[in-house]
Order: sequence, then structure tokens, then C-alpha cells
Amino acid sequence: QLQASGGGSVQAGGSLRLSCVASGRTFSSYSMGWFRQAPGKEREFVAAINWNGGSTYYTDSVEGRFSSSRDNAKNTVYLQMNSLKPEDTAVYYCAARRDSGIGFLHAQKFAYDSWGQGTLVTVSS
Repeated sequence: QLQASGGGSVQAGGSLRLSCVASGRTFSSYSMGWFRQAPGKEREFVAAINWNGGSTYYTDSVEGRFSSSRDNAKNTVYLQMNSLKPEDTAVYYCAARRDSGIGFLHAQKFAYDSWGQGTLVTVSS
């Protein structure tokens, strides 16, 4: 089970940190992904992080602004979002995939075994 939190409303240029806590699994056996879905749009990839946090992968639109990290002792993955833009407004989801690596596959929705419930991020101009 994955539980995402940390969403909220912020003005453009602001920051938020999302958290996703995993339960009932060996967290370090999983790579983790972040996706988002804006109203009326498809769910899209945002970021992925490998099992120990040593490798990350971001979509171009958030590269340099967002950063993912994880604390395996707390079964938690984070998404630090800086310099937020109105186009970042979406419901953000975390997802887990049982593997250790990271690559292009981790940007695909079908690659993930389980999903959290989502947390809403609203960025106003």
C-alpha cells in the first residue's frame, strides 16, 4: 500500500515536498515513480528513483526544478518541487515497481505494480 501526501496550493515560484509512504513490502526492493494527471489529460511520468536513491530520472519539463529522494529506513520516497509553475497543477501519484534498476521503462505507467491514491497540487499564477 502506498500513501501519498504533501500536496496543497502554492503560488508560482513556490515549493512543495510530496511524500509517499509504503507499507507491507520490502521497500528497498522497489524502484519508485512519480506521475501526475492534470484535469482532462492523460497521466504522465514525472520522476523515478532506483532502489537506493543512487539514480534518478526526470521528464524534461521538471528537470532542474524537481528532485526525488528516498529514505528506506522510513519506507518513504520524496518529491521536492521547486520553482513551481501553473502547468505543474495536477494530482500527483507515487508508484512502485519491484526491481533495482532505472531507465526508460520506469517512465511507463504499465511498468508499475502498485499505485498510491494521489495528492493534489495546485499552482496559481
